[in-house]
Formats: sequence, structure tokens, C-alpha cells
Amino acid sequence: MRASGVLMHLTSLSSPHGIGTMGKEARAFADFLAAGGQRYWQLLPLGPTGYGDSPYQSFSTFAGNPYLIDLDTLAEEGLLTEPEYAGEDWGEDPQRVDFGLLYRKRYPVLKKAVRRLLERKEPEYETFLAENAHWLPDYALFMALKDAGGGAPWWQWPEELRRREPHALARTGEELREETDFWRGVQYLFFRQWQKLKEYVNGRGIGLIGDLPIYVALDSADVWAGPELFQLDRELVPTEVAGCPPDAFAVDGQLWGNPLFDWERMEADGYAWWIGRIAHQLRLYDMLRIDHFRGFESYYAIPFGEETARNGRWRPGPGMKLFRAVEAALGQKDIIAEDLGYLTPEVRQMLAESGFPGMKVLQFAFDSREESDYLPHNYDKNCVVYVGTHDNDTALGWLDTVSPEDRRYAMDYLKLTGAEGYHWGLMRGAWASAARLAVVTAQDLLGLGSGARMNTPSTLGGNWQWRAMPGVFTEELAQRLRRETGIYRRC
Repeated sequence: MRASGVLMHLTSLSSPHGIGTMGKEARAFADFLAAGGQRYWQLLPLGPTGYGDSPYQSFSTFAGNPYLIDLDTLAEEGLLTEPEYAGEDWGEDPQRVDFGLLYRKRYPVLKKAVRRLLERKEPEYETFLAENAHWLPDYALFMALKDAGGGAPWWQWPEELRRREPHALARTGEELREETDFWRGVQYLFFRQWQKLKEYVNGRGIGLIGDLPIYVALDSADVWAGPELFQLDRELVPTEVAGCPPDAFAVDGQLWGNPLFDWERMEADGYAWWIGRIAHQLRLYDMLRIDHFRGFESYYAIPFGEETARNGRWRPGPGMKLFRAVEAALGQKDIIAEDLGYLTPEVRQMLAESGFPGMKVLQFAFDSREESDYLPHNYDKNCVVYVGTHDNDTALGWLDTVSPEDRRYAMDYLKLTGAEGYHWGLMRGAWASAARLAVVTAQDLLGLGSGARMNTPSTLGGNWQWRAMPGVFTEELAQRLRRETGIYRRC
């Protein structure tokens, strides 16, 4: 069945408290999507963000971001009083998230809510702790230790804690009991609100698309609690790290710095960690996009300590062995493979064997010098098409910065007109294609320029901050979205 959806991260919703949350504005956006005839809402990863504020560099692959907890909902539940948060300064610019301000001000408010939650001794809380015992205690202690250490990464902690010596963990866990209780309580509040939001969104006939980064952050509870799963030496230092080789867009390549998986060790226990990770994500979402899919066939490994990605090498990944193990354990699931970039025949073969739909991006299609797989007339049905993703400029920003030749080709190919709005013409190119699913960003739907770009890869500062202004997702816009996608039988 043909369908369409909108990519809109929760942080980008409007709210009076500095960042989008799982509250009434999220439900209102679901109402907007339903009125617009959309079947999917795609999000970025929901994990707690660290240095750089990137949702792709999280302190845990299992935890939820405390900033997304809605404060008004906590007040309705009697866990906060309105004066405890409504009078705070949550930032001067309603169109940008101030993550530094949130870091300083959000946690004192949440600590009040968690203290009242724990006093209630809700039986559902104990059930939550039991159901998440495979990751939550390690995460709670990791965060408590990080706070106690002034935010220092785990490899700078005392040796006995760095190496997780049992007596040290037991002693420190007792000393930091109040702090670990807080981090467990925060996660309960997050997942309770998420479950209610998911039920509401699904009740409006809309599926949620999640996003799973292939790698985890080095400074994460995942690596600290399971160092044997990663390519670390005896001193727990990475031997090689993740990235991408040099190409036409980045002459030095991209040095991500994530630790690489020890695929032989993971294969030995049937990829149990990966099965648990994907199972956890699929409880949160109806469909899951897996980032950097080509890294499962072969991955680029850069010696630790290098300042660029120039001196990396390709090494074999697990290939279909991993995905066969996942399917054997979980059954067939709705998964999107992010297969962008240069694809070898081996990667194409793995994608074909998996049966997962790959991705197409219109902004990559209009190189006037050569034929492109991203041109809509080359699509087969089993793919998901975007005008641009969170890593691209907005549609209008792209048109303003692309070469004159490529712009002219896009204008001719899509018959773009200023009267219609160039962004609508680009979105129409996605909706009209054979792809089974077409997803546009909220920024493109609103016709915004480069100032609304979500992320510029390989840069620090200014990313992940964009927010929509209150009231922009109007009934008129919803009806136009329904009309335009309905023409191409996507409603």
C-alpha cells in the first residue's frame, strides 16, 4: 500500500518550556497528520543526548531523553506544581532549543517530580524496573557516577569503577542510591509518557517510525557495561573507531569516533545484544529505520587517535547472519535500511536478501553530469523516498545553494514553478514516485529556508536546535497536504 508521512523530531515541536515534549503539542501534531491524510510520523532517535546534543550520540541505546518528559503532564498527575516550572526562563528564542540551559534547569525540576513519584510506591513502577532490569541498573549507576564526577567520561573514572570491579560497584551503588533512584524514576516517567503518546498516535491511524543508529557513543552506559562487545584493548581504549572515507563531499572523510563492534564475539552468542536492542526499539515504534546499513556488510575502521578519516580501512561486517538471527528471534519486522552513499555490489546484494526497503533522496538526484539512481524514474516500489533527511538542507535552502546546472535540471525535471512554491514541487516529485512510502520534513512542509536546517554533518554547534513556531500546522495546511498526497493515492 502506498503511503506518506512527515519527519518531525519531538524536540522541534513548540512548547513554552524550551523544547518539544510528549505533551499536548505532540498530540496536536498527530491530529494534524491525521487531518492531512498521513500514515506515518518519523522521528529521530529518542535517547538522552550528550556532548554536541546529537541524538545519534547518546548515553544509552535503551534509555529515553529526560528533556522530552512533558512538565504539564507531570503537573496534571500531581508530581509537580505549576509554579515549580512555569516561571522558569527556558530560553529566549522559541525557534531554537537551548540545550545548555535545559541541562542546568530541567533536572532540578525533574528531581522534585521523581521524589513525589517514589513516595507513592506505585506497583507499576516496580513492574517497570523488573521489565528493564537488563539495562536500567547499569544506566542509572552510569549517570549517577557521571554526575558525581562532574560529567567526566567513564574512562577517566577511578580504575576500580572504570573496570567495573564488583566490590566497587556495590559500594558506590549504595553511596549513590538516591541518585540512581532518580535516574530510574526519570526513565519510568519517560516511558510512561511515551506509551500514552504512542497509543494516541496509533489511535489516530498513524504509525511511528523510529531511528536506530548503527553505533553507540564511546561515553555510554552500553560500552561501560559491556566492553567485551566492542573493539577495545586491555586498557579499555578503542583500537579503531568508526567513520566514513574521504569523498567528494568531505576531503578528509568523516571521523565519527564511535567504538566498533567485536562482531566475532557477538556472533558467538547469537547476536543477543543486537536482538535485545532491536526488540526494545520495536516496542517503541511501528517501523524502524536502521542508520548506515552498509556498515553491516563492511565497515570503515580508523586507527584510534587519528585526526582525520584518511587512514582507515574497510573490514568485513556480519552481513545477513545478523539479520537472519534477528528474524529468527523476533519474526519479520518493518525495517527501513538507510543505504545512502556509495554502494558496492556486496551491499546491494545484502539489501536484496534482506528484503528491506532502501532510501532515496531527491536532493541527490539532480547531478546534471550523470544519471542517478535517485531520480524518481529509476525507483522500484520497495523503497522510501525523501526530498531531504535531517542531514540535508531544507528543499528551499538546497535550491538556493545547488549549482546553477543542477538547479536547472531539477526545475525542468519536476516542472517547478514559483506560483506553486518550489518546495511543493519537490515534495510532489517524492509523492508521485513509485516508492511505497514518501516522507517529507516538517521544515519543507512549512516552506522554510536554510535557517531551519536540523543538522550539518561533521560540524559542531548550531545543530539539532530548530523548533516550529506555535500555530504553524494549520487546518488549511493539513487539507492541502491531504489533497496533494491524495492525488498520488498515498492517503
